[in-house]
Amino acid sequence: MSDEKMPFTQHLEELRRRLIICFIAVAVGFLISYFFKERIFEWLMKPLLQVLPEGESQKLIYTAPHEAFVTYLKVAFIAGIGLASPVILFQLWRFIAPGLYQDEKRYLLPTVFFSTLFFVGGALFGYFIVFPFGFQFFVSFANEYITPMISTREFTSFATRLLLAFGLVFEMPVFAFFLARLGLLSAQFMRKQRKYAILLIFVSAAVLTPPDVVSQMLMALPLLVLYEISVWIVTIFGKKEKAADALKEEQPHSAA
Repeated sequence: MSDEKMPFTQHLEELRRRLIICFIAVAVGFLISYFFKERIFEWLMKPLLQVLPEGESQKLIYTAPHEAFVTYLKVAFIAGIGLASPVILFQLWRFIAPGLYQDEKRYLLPTVFFSTLFFVGGALFGYFIVFPFGFQFFVSFANEYITPMISTREFTSFATRLLLAFGLVFEMPVFAFFLARLGLLSAQFMRKQRKYAILLIFVSAAVLTPPDVVSQMLMALPLLVLYEISVWIVTIFGKKEKAADALKEEQPHSAA
């Protein structure tokens, strides 16, 4: 950690500079994604189209003149954020790096790499595992009186929210590692609070996923596994915890 304190105005200037870099990265990602907007949206729709009844119902609809255009903009923007995510994460870690010790800074690039990897892994898990089961469940309510006619706007909101939720929750091991390196999280604390963590995981799964048991379980089960992985990560890299234990052992001798 640097001994020289940075003035508050300099912090704001540094934050502004890194936000500008993030905005530029998102803009570049958006322009690239918009060029492939139809392919991206087709890929996004594929799990739903595979479970829709054949015929005219195997298409999405739009009910407003501008809806399709706005949908493509949203898809390109979200894909642009995905492309820019390594830059965004790197700028975030670089902003907080001056407040870290030298031995903590060497974990900066690995943290950015694994943050991106886990986010993409979570989104892919949602797409390849959760989407097929979730869409199959919702379409199963169709019968001779009810036909699914899904709009592009509703589908885009539903799909992107779910992918974002899975991407974020899969960041748990990365945040656990970072908090452990800062001495803010210990494996002992995580083991002690496991029952509350399990309750919070199921509540979060119920809030973040559609109101069906299948989707909720498909989010809760990976979260439980990620929590246990996080405990092991904190156990291995939580050096602050060892230092605290050593300090406690020395206190009786100093008192004597």
